[in-house]
Amino acid sequence: MATPSTANRPTPERIFNALNAYQQTAALRTAIELDVFSAIGAGANTARAIAAKSGAQEKGVRILCDFMTILGFLGKEQGRYALTQESAIFLDRKSPACLASMAGFLGTEDARKNFDSLTQAVRKGGSVWSAGDNTKPNDEFWVAFAHSMAPLTVPSSEFIAGLLRAEEGKPARVLDIAAGHGMYGITVARKNPKAEIVALDWPNVLEVARENARKFGVADRYSVRAGSAFETEMGTGYDYVLLTNIFHHFDMTTCEKLMKRVHASLKPGGKAITLEFVPNEDRVTPPTAAAFSLIMLANTDAGDAYTFDEYEKMFRNAGFAKSALHPVPEMPQQVIVSEKST
Repeated sequence: MATPSTANRPTPERIFNALNAYQQTAALRTAIELDVFSAIGAGANTARAIAAKSGAQEKGVRILCDFMTILGFLGKEQGRYALTQESAIFLDRKSPACLASMAGFLGTEDARKNFDSLTQAVRKGGSVWSAGDNTKPNDEFWVAFAHSMAPLTVPSSEFIAGLLRAEEGKPARVLDIAAGHGMYGITVARKNPKAEIVALDWPNVLEVARENARKFGVADRYSVRAGSAFETEMGTGYDYVLLTNIFHHFDMTTCEKLMKRVHASLKPGGKAITLEFVPNEDRVTPPTAAAFSLIMLANTDAGDAYTFDEYEKMFRNAGFAKSALHPVPEMPQQVIVSEKST
């Protein structure tokens, strides 16, 4: 009998790494907080030089940067560190595509605490967090989200603006539901000088959206409606309604309820634009979209990551006869375009 090679034998390495994965979160967050990537981008490429810029001890910086190298965020040669292409684009604060602000929301103690109770959430089938019902306001959580997560929206907001043919400059009324930072609607307004945006969200969250609208020069075409997406008067006659990352917070019945309101708010021929993590029917691929179900299990009372067939069913029940799926390039999400019959 042939002896199996060591390479083909099961090892505990994957288990060891999974149980220690929280260390990666802590290390990346620390590197962002100490501005390690920006320091290296500015030319400080040794542990001593980085330590001088960050105000930390050289030993600590050396160990942290070595760990970042092991994870693939840095390169190292002859004691000198360098940014990878990924880190140069997304973690150096001088880069216009920098995503470092996400550390203010993802990976925080508040973001992690619900996973400390994941066993109970699995037994319950939903979050044990007292604020897991996202039909109710949670200002501290969502204001932090709005301040931290806007940079991540650039590829998808540009893609949505393209689907809406915003560059053609045709008059358009756009309702942005659960607007948060407001960047999806703001991007449409930036591309289309004849677009008027109405943002709907909780009052304190809308202050962040208004701030961004002023920052990007579209405040004169940006108005708000404060309150619940399930109760607040939305208005009617919209050309487009944006529903970005909202449905995964709720069960299918609640999603249908919201989509019926959206259908009523659109003019004939108007379109609902949904941005979501959409797993395949097997629910394990693609990995990032499929894994999003676990995030919703830990953080919401009834949320999930829904397949396209499930979205089609929900949207048909809400009055939309047909929906089309559009993958967002280089992002783990997809856009669903649903048109109201004329």
